[in-house]
Amino acid sequence: MSGRKLPLFPRFSGATLRLAAACTTRVKREGFENIPPSGPVLVICNHCSNADGMLLMAYVVPAMGRPMGWLGKEEALRWPVFGWGMRQNGVMGIRRGAGDLEAFKMAKGVLDRGGVLTIFPEGTRSPSGALQEVKEGATVLAVRSGAPILPIAITGSHRFWPKGKLLPRPGRRMTIRVGETFTLSMPKGGDRRESLRLATAELMRHVAELLPEEQRGVYAGTPEEADRS
Repeated sequence: MSGRKLPLFPRFSGATLRLAAACTTRVKREGFENIPPSGPVLVICNHCSNADGMLLMAYVVPAMGRPMGWLGKEEALRWPVFGWGMRQNGVMGIRRGAGDLEAFKMAKGVLDRGGVLTIFPEGTRSPSGALQEVKEGATVLAVRSGAPILPIAITGSHRFWPKGKLLPRPGRRMTIRVGETFTLSMPKGGDRRESLRLATAELMRHVAELLPEEQRGVYAGTPEEADRS
């Protein structure tokens, strides 16, 4: 998943999903000029809807122009047909609630090879659309890989396809907002737990800044306030 041309299946998936979006909603795109054309990229995005991954496949992957790896729940890859499609689009299964060293190695391997990897640091969809407190795995991966991080915020998807609803609600508009890349390091001094907490707050602040106030959740407020949360 390095600098190769985008394979046929992700191109087909993107085209199909864009057609579906055109029939059900309007998607606004902002900041796509910030997408790096090459080299390792760790994409982090908020997660409040069934539509989030599909929106990234439909619009961000074609803009990248190269394959993208994903971390997703392992059980979804066992679903008939849909699970096969997820694997063809680069999804790697992880066991939620467990320390999956093998998944971490796979994820870091994508970045070490100069590829693109996408993570939803919250781990699960937010029922309210606001950012939830995230797990620290994304922070550890970002620090250990040293890869440039591309923050992406999706707004309005929690109204289009809320958590717990079987089908989307046509007509709700959504926005995909891409921020500028940055790198992450552990703060100096203090114990490791506190340094990891501060680094995680810094990671998510870049996503929160791209969201409207009502979706910033636990990462709302000034940088100093986020650090104390």
